[in-house]
Amino acid sequence: MPFTENQGAKLYWDEQGSGEPLLLIMGLSYASNMWHRSRPGLAKKYRTIALDNRGVGQSDSPPGVYPIALMAADAAAALDAAGVESAHVFGVSMGGMIAQEFALNYPHRVRSLILGCTASGGPTAVQADPEALQALMRQGMTPEESTEAIIPFIYDAATPRARIDEDMAVRMKWYPTLHGYMGQLQGIMSWEAYSRLPQITASTLVVHGETDRLVPAANGKLIAASIPGAKLVLIPNASHIFETDQPGVAERAILEFLVAQSSLTHHTGA
Repeated sequence: MPFTENQGAKLYWDEQGSGEPLLLIMGLSYASNMWHRSRPGLAKKYRTIALDNRGVGQSDSPPGVYPIALMAADAAAALDAAGVESAHVFGVSMGGMIAQEFALNYPHRVRSLILGCTASGGPTAVQADPEALQALMRQGMTPEESTEAIIPFIYDAATPRARIDEDMAVRMKWYPTLHGYMGQLQGIMSWEAYSRLPQITASTLVVHGETDRLVPAANGKLIAASIPGAKLVLIPNASHIFETDQPGVAERAILEFLVAQSSLTHHTGA
């Protein structure tokens, strides 16, 4: 199994598929196995490289806070380990925050940027449903109870329970430790990119579920309006985990964007 190291943490990463490289960055407390819905389709056309962020999965959970910039450096280390200079970058939720930071800190390494169900932090960010925040700050619950408590805020009401249960089974394989979870959460709380978004030069797609109660869709609109030339796709009947709520719609939007980037590169000779 491939591992690399960065700033005091051993990090797990792997790759699937072939083609242009596509870096996948998962959200708060989710290991890279949570790409299970979208990765097979993406790996048919792209060399997907995914990592477990520090604090979760097979990566180390060192003590302390994990700043978003540090997790962006971890993502860069995964690309280094894969021998990849630049990639398309796709991040969801906290992974979308890491992807924003990555695009700001390593612009030469980003072929294009996809930001899913994410926010840009700071005072302009549109806050979650208060009940969703309570579920996030869970204390004294078992992993199963905690996972059950967050479901109404991250899945659309119409999504079949069997599909949600499939996600939960994958999630339970690598449930985070409390300090790994808090390290990531504290990193989110102290981060802001909104004021810097106009500096992002990469071609950008922003994807958001319209019924997201954890990271309201207004955040996606704010990001798309702030990154020059960004394209916004809002998915009806989809919440935070839009890839489970509306897998076909989400995959089509992402692949259409990526294919357009590739043809653009070929035409311009870039």
